[in-house]
Amino acid sequence: MIMRRKINLNDWWVFSKECNFIPKKLPEDWEIVCLPHTWNAEDGQDGGANYYRGAGWYATELESPQREQTDRVYLEFDGANSVTTVYLNGDKVAYHEGGYSRFRVDITDFLKEEDNLLAVCVDNSERTNVYPQTADFTFYGGLYRDVNLIVAPKTHFELDYWGADGLTVSAGTDGRVSLRAYVKDAEEGDSVQFEILDAGGKTAAEGFAPAKADCRMELLIPDVHLWQGVDDPYLYRVTARIVRHNEAVDEVSTRFGVREFYVDPEKGFFLNGKSMPLRGVSRHQDRLGIGNALRKEDHEEDARLIRELGANTVRLAHYQHNQAFYDACDELGLIVWAEIPFISIMSRDPAAHENCRSQMQELVYQNFNHASICFWGISNEITIGGELPGLVDNLKDLNALVKSMDPTRLTTMAHVSMLPMDSEMNQITDVLSYNHYFGWYGGKMEQNEVWLDAFHEKYPDRPLGISEYGAEGIITYHNDDPKCRDYSEEYQAVYHEHMAEVIEKRPYLWATHVWNMFDFGCDARDEGGVKGRNNKGLVTFDRRIKKDSYYVYKAYWSSDPFVHLCGKRYAQRTADEITVKVYSNQPSVTLTVNGVELETKHGSKVFVFEHVLLKDGWNTLIARSGSCTDSMTVEKVKEANPSYVLIDDDDGEYATNWFEGIDLSSTEMTFREGYYSVKDKIQDILDNEEAGTILISAIQSLMNMKLSKNMMRMMGQKTMEEMAGMMGSQVGEKGKGAMAYLNQELQKIKKISDEK
Repeated sequence: MIMRRKINLNDWWVFSKECNFIPKKLPEDWEIVCLPHTWNAEDGQDGGANYYRGAGWYATELESPQREQTDRVYLEFDGANSVTTVYLNGDKVAYHEGGYSRFRVDITDFLKEEDNLLAVCVDNSERTNVYPQTADFTFYGGLYRDVNLIVAPKTHFELDYWGADGLTVSAGTDGRVSLRAYVKDAEEGDSVQFEILDAGGKTAAEGFAPAKADCRMELLIPDVHLWQGVDDPYLYRVTARIVRHNEAVDEVSTRFGVREFYVDPEKGFFLNGKSMPLRGVSRHQDRLGIGNALRKEDHEEDARLIRELGANTVRLAHYQHNQAFYDACDELGLIVWAEIPFISIMSRDPAAHENCRSQMQELVYQNFNHASICFWGISNEITIGGELPGLVDNLKDLNALVKSMDPTRLTTMAHVSMLPMDSEMNQITDVLSYNHYFGWYGGKMEQNEVWLDAFHEKYPDRPLGISEYGAEGIITYHNDDPKCRDYSEEYQAVYHEHMAEVIEKRPYLWATHVWNMFDFGCDARDEGGVKGRNNKGLVTFDRRIKKDSYYVYKAYWSSDPFVHLCGKRYAQRTADEITVKVYSNQPSVTLTVNGVELETKHGSKVFVFEHVLLKDGWNTLIARSGSCTDSMTVEKVKEANPSYVLIDDDDGEYATNWFEGIDLSSTEMTFREGYYSVKDKIQDILDNEEAGTILISAIQSLMNMKLSKNMMRMMGQKTMEEMAGMMGSQVGEKGKGAMAYLNQELQKIKKISDEK
């Protein structure tokens, strides 16, 4: 008897976006591609909010695998964004909604003995019943993860249940391990062998149980070795085998870690009884030039870079990530917040909530055994889309669903900054976090600690975290006197210096996650003169350059000795003397300039050397602490490098008081044909300079947040009426009067097309 086999199907496919039929033979004029693949690798990152969103067709010839007569054959898709229809020899065999999770289909009864044609239609079009609806990242389309063929015997571990493995593990710190195996078509006398191996490959525990649909067993690991996060990420492996007489019929295996955890609202996160403040980053799954079609080694490199930073946690935004990344987190000891793409806007389509539930079930069941995952996230900034009727009920339903599937972990959600502290939504999940951008989109960075302390004082029993915070840093731009929204590498670093100190002084923050570890694609963006991406990463989109802000956190979080000289890319200076900044986790740093030792500073994290004299031409600077060194070269020039300064004509003034002195009591609106109004799409309003200025000023005043036209274009297909509904909870009662006044001002501007 042959046990299950997995055959990878990545190597040879043909692809087209022009297909309008179901292929029944291999098209000869389609593009040849290999998986993983996305059709948005370029247009999803070049700006313009115009990347292709539609259907893409893949086809390959599928050889019928060698198998026993009773074997079952499955197709397995690890990720296809976002709605997928699978055809075999012209017959529809599967349909799946949701772009970030694994799904399988039994194709046994559709296979021909000779060659078969497998055709897959993947569609990332906008639709009301599938999440995400709207978000600040590119929804790359394609077969962007592995496709496999699984040949399994008739009696096998379950393959049909939510794409899961058919084996779950729950372990306590007393060494007791609860195992469940789900067996399909067990025969009389079949049994399941459970074998637990330690990290050295030795058997730590073993047991047998009668095979059945839901087979349970508890084993004890003597002298159990705990999974202690980044300090000691010790993993066991359990293998389950269906045994018939004297042979194994089928086998599945998974790794697991033994740990317990809790969150104290005053002292933060504890792992196995030890305090472990969660300090880390968020991560998106794309890269420059390849979109989300990452390879296993790409995921592993990302995890290593995060661990090198000194982080001990990662928030995986805003969807289910590749299994390779969860595996890497298990191995490195990173605590994971895993979530679904219930983000920004709740669809009014009732079918959308069922899709939400479906994606949540796939996330939990497919990732149940990962030791790294301690938190399930049910939504992100969902009230940006307004507190629509039914939203609270849907969130409560999702929270209850998660608890019914997995009572061993904690639930959480990320709230938008404007959500009131006393919102009912702050009481739904076990723990909560807020996304705050004080000091970037609006306000001053010092408002972060004021808000955090106010919430903690008001709700001392509610565990509070920061799920997002950050500032854009573009390594082209530099400034001796950095200011908010100058996009300079220096301002980003100063912002994170402040935030790192704020966080270190507040142990009650159960988790903090920088937004973001890496720059990532958002085709609607045009920020800081860089199109098609969000530049808040600590590391560049291509993973080649660690920005200065990366080393702020390495100084705070890493125990690996280092020194880092800031300003390497600020390579040309005009001043006779400059200020030099060094980040280090060492107690002292010595600076040498042009071979002469200048000064030794004693301190912590941030070392500032002032009045550093430069000679004309090239200057060499070396920072040293013990065996740790870093160097850079600075050229003193007569004229400033103009490329260091962003010239942004689009940003305008930050009008926070546009409605000052205006009577907003009236909510009546009139609509003259041929003139702009709140019924027009934001994109159309922005295309008119006068109308666009009015719109930006009004929205900035309402939201107390600096917004450029480019940022507003991300919502370009929405009307202002829709925006008003979305902002309802943030702007309160004055919002209705404000919209009426905005409409009145827009109605004064005639549309150009009507002037002809």
